[in-house]
Amino acid sequence: MKHHSISEKRQHPRLDNGLSLKISTSEGDIVTETSNISCSGLYCRVDRYLEPMTKLGILLLFPERKGDRLSTRKVDCSGVVVRVENILEGEGFRIAVFFNEIAPSDRKFLTDFIEQAIARSNNGH
Repeated sequence: MKHHSISEKRQHPRLDNGLSLKISTSEGDIVTETSNISCSGLYCRVDRYLEPMTKLGILLLFPERKGDRLSTRKVDCSGVVVRVENILEGEGFRIAVFFNEIAPSDRKFLTDFIEQAIARSNNGH
């Protein structure tokens, strides 16, 4: 997994990792994956234009190892589109989403997940 340098001027570390997610809008659902994620939001590619300030339902799927088993931890939260970038004609859009409603336990899980992934990548695992 790649990550941005610690010297980056963002408030929260971001992890480039391709987590699966489902975005729910009033016009239907979008299944995609993250380009990067932090405990405060995410950046991803979508197949249709979403107006800035659009409220979204977000379901994130985290791979989780429990002993010898691989399972999935689901984090259900809400977000708001804060930036939209056109990629290329017919290629969709990239959106930045701010998490405006996320349970404290889920935010802690997300923070720990990102920190552990960054630590593993710094150690060469």
